[in-house]
Order: sequence, then structure tokens, then C-alpha cells
Amino acid sequence: MKIYLHLDFEKLTNCYLVVNEETKKALIIDPCKISNTLISQIEEEHYDLTAVLITHKHTNHYRGLKTLKKIYDFSVYAADNELSTDKNILKGEGTKKIGGLNVEYFSVPGHTADSIVYKIGNVLFTGDVIFAGTIGSSSCAYTKKYLCNGIKSKIFTMSDELVIMPGHGPLTSVGAEKQFNLDLDTAAAHI
Repeated sequence: MKIYLHLDFEKLTNCYLVVNEETKKALIIDPCKISNTLISQIEEEHYDLTAVLITHKHTNHYRGLKTLKKIYDFSVYAADNELSTDKNILKGEGTKKIGGLNVEYFSVPGHTADSIVYKIGNVLFTGDVIFAGTIGSSSCAYTKKYLCNGIKSKIFTMSDELVIMPGHGPLTSVGAEKQFNLDLDTAAAHI
């Protein structure tokens, strides 16, 4: 598996192209603004774009979907029924074979009600659930606590070596966030 980061400089949003090297099938996670660089990469490498996975329904994380649909034929996976078809609406947790890759998914609401985290291999695509050193914004103290509990029970129970590829900012890891993410009050527990 290869992963390519494409950054939307206008909105500072991360978009990921995930490629199954054996089959050349590709997925895009959070198709922000679609650049010529991304399209050229798909075309020049002869990748078969089979799916788009959306972590949550905020426009800057799916605004390139309309452009992609004009060029390619693919399935859309999301927890929101306006973004995906009935058979591709993701609820709760599970695993799907997409583009020849095992894609695990699980709901971590709090930033939005439809926030989904995807695990492919040793990588977590977290959208706006968790970033390097912080967590996604919440509308109130209750949803922040709900988000923190979801991160602790679903993400922090995984291997420390898992790489976190967030919707914004630099990459991090589960271990680094357990130790240094101040929004989760875990740093004090490790001192």
C-alpha cells in the first residue's frame, strides 16, 4: 500500500490517495479541492479510482467530490446518507474490502455526529476527530466529553505505533497522542 498526501493550501485540508500497489486500485480519503497534481498522478500511474471515503460532512473535506464524479466512476463511503448511496452508508463499526484493501471503520462522534475513522493497514485516517496535539472542535462541553471518551476507548486502545493521518496538520501516532495530547488530559498521567 502506498499513501500520498495532497494538501489543499486554500483550506489547509489534507486529502489522501491510497493505492493498492498490486492491483493499482486507488481510494481517496476526504477529497478536498481536487488539484491537477492529484489528477495527473492518478492518470500517469494508471490508477483505477474505485472509491472515495469521507470522514465527516464538512464541505472542505468533500468539496472535490463533484469534480471527481465528472471524471471517474467510483463508490462513495460515508456515514451521511446525502454523501453515499444506501449500500455504502457506514454506521457503527465494521470492515469492508474496498479496492482490494481491508478498510476498518468506526464511528467517533463529537466533532460531528457522522465522524468516521478509517483504519487501513497500520494507518488511521481520522478526519477532524484528532490531530497532532489536539482534538476536533465541539459544539458544547457534552459533545467534547463524548468525543474524548470515543478517542480514549476506540483509538487509544490500539497499538501505539499506528500512524494518524488527520484532516489537517502533520501526521502523528497513537502513542504520541496518548502522551502529549493536552486536550485529552493524558500528558499529566504519563509524567
